[in-house]
Amino acid sequence: MDHASNVALMHFAHHHEAALQMFELPEEQEQFTSLPQRITEVTAGQHRIVIISDQKPVGFFLLHATDRVKEYSENPKAMLLTSFSIDHVEQGKGYAKRGMLLLPEFVKTEFPTCNEIVLAVNHKNIPAQKLYLQVGFSDTGRRRMGPIGEQLILCLSI
Repeated sequence: MDHASNVALMHFAHHHEAALQMFELPEEQEQFTSLPQRITEVTAGQHRIVIISDQKPVGFFLLHATDRVKEYSENPKAMLLTSFSIDHVEQGKGYAKRGMLLLPEFVKTEFPTCNEIVLAVNHKNIPAQKLYLQVGFSDTGRRRMGPIGEQLILCLSI
């Protein structure tokens, strides 16, 4: 069965909270991201986005339209994607890929002034790199040091 056919991106709503609190990741993945339950406070310009399948949260990420974007892109219309995760019990069903394929249209609708998404992915996180490149992100060639080593800066034109 194609689990990823009924997937949508939505802004976080309080009725998502209980499911997001239950998210788990294996240790080798958790080192590269933040679980949704650790992101309880957001500041102006930060947007919690939930990947939904059949009305149930299966994934999560943050989009930033803050000064932090300047660390990754000189484009004033860029947004930064961070804290991407798919709940461990939902992995392997295509949700990450489908969610990322929906991203350009979602951003065009919800953030019409944005024309680029940037992100940093750890050089050791090969599955994430493959995913991002597969859905249209490209390697900018820029690198930065993250909390656990070198990160590749990827971008997606919207």
